[in-house]
Amino acid sequence: MDHAERIKRRDAIIPLLKDPDADVRLAASIALEALEAAESLEEVFDRLKRGDRATKVTAIYALGRIGDDKVLPILYYCAGRPEEDIRCAAVKVLGEIARPDALPTLLEKLQDPAVSVRALAIEAVSRYRNPSLAAKIVPFLDENDGILDAEAALALGRMGGASLSDAMIKLLSSPFDKTRAAAATALAQLP
Repeated sequence: MDHAERIKRRDAIIPLLKDPDADVRLAASIALEALEAAESLEEVFDRLKRGDRATKVTAIYALGRIGDDKVLPILYYCAGRPEEDIRCAAVKVLGEIARPDALPTLLEKLQDPAVSVRALAIEAVSRYRNPSLAAKIVPFLDENDGILDAEAALALGRMGGASLSDAMIKLLSSPFDKTRAAAATALAQLP
């Protein structure tokens, strides 16, 4: 729907906000919100198509705030783009949305060539709070890089079981400050 048509519809609905019937006022309010959300979505898609990289990243975060089912395919597309910052933003937003149908894309991103994307994917997968996914994260504890091992420790602290305490204790002697801090935090979170 084009902008002029949306304005025409909005202007037709606005008087119903003062209708004597409460159900009509409620329906008008919901309809106006839907029209505004559709306009916002179109604006965000336009910024994603035409903007520079920083604008595109901002648009990806805006898609996350919209959170509608219509945004998922574009987020999946962005998660597969060659630009690392675009992939990072898409993975982060997919994790924040934490929809079940986004999980396969996030699990795939655990193998991304970019460390930053893998780290964000680890965090995103942990948001599902599903202990059965811990097995996908455990291998990252052996990275010994101060990034992926730390992120894995934090993720497993949020989602893992008591059986992981020995692995966390081992990380307390890591040469990386961030990993030691993450392991300590994870130990406190484990059941």
